[in-house]
Amino acid sequence: MKILTNIARWLFIICLPFLFLSAGIAWAVNSLWLYTSGFEKQGVAVTTGLAKIELEKTARGFISYWNSGDTYISLTVIKDGQPFELFNQKEKEHLKDVKTLFWLDYMVLLGTGIYTLVYSLIHLLRRKTLGLRRLAWGVALGSGLTLILMLVLGLGALLGEDQFARFWYQFHIFSFANDLWLLDPTKDYLLMLVPEGFWYDALRYIVFATAGMAVVFGGAAAAHLKFNKNDR
Repeated sequence: MKILTNIARWLFIICLPFLFLSAGIAWAVNSLWLYTSGFEKQGVAVTTGLAKIELEKTARGFISYWNSGDTYISLTVIKDGQPFELFNQKEKEHLKDVKTLFWLDYMVLLGTGIYTLVYSLIHLLRRKTLGLRRLAWGVALGSGLTLILMLVLGLGALLGEDQFARFWYQFHIFSFANDLWLLDPTKDYLLMLVPEGFWYDALRYIVFATAGMAVVFGGAAAAHLKFNKNDR
């Protein structure tokens, strides 16, 4: 029984970094502000020739597609007074692959969320001081592990855009079994909309959001341990 308890506790600790990171990614994927501010920072209106209202429509179209059951994205925008389909078939195929990754993230978020919730409720419903301390220690350790991983990710990918470019290339090699991601930034609107600089900022957003959640939950756990250190 003690072995199972220890396994459950360490599984809870290991789940927390995945929970925080997958939540950070899901948050970013569905953040309209992240898209629109990124478009503005990257000068997408100039490179695409699309009006601000059409770019916002595009951002909403991305978010809707990620959360839909549609296999391919279908997004029509207005440019120079004429409607046209924004993405060609190659871009649509790549976005389908990207959507698969995002849905994998959703599944990780759901799985780790259910486990950590059930584990936490069991300890909270016991109403035992020892159970609460063990839960707090687990949250503190899991949050600390998250911060270490975010520091490693930050040092590995966010020290500069040159470093990020290497990271981003390796990520695509590892994540995709095809070369559909090799698009032309002069004619493929997907790369015009979300160039490498956009993803550099998006990854920073995810790292900071993930670290922020770890700080909040880890800080609350550490505070509980500090102010209840005499309870056993």
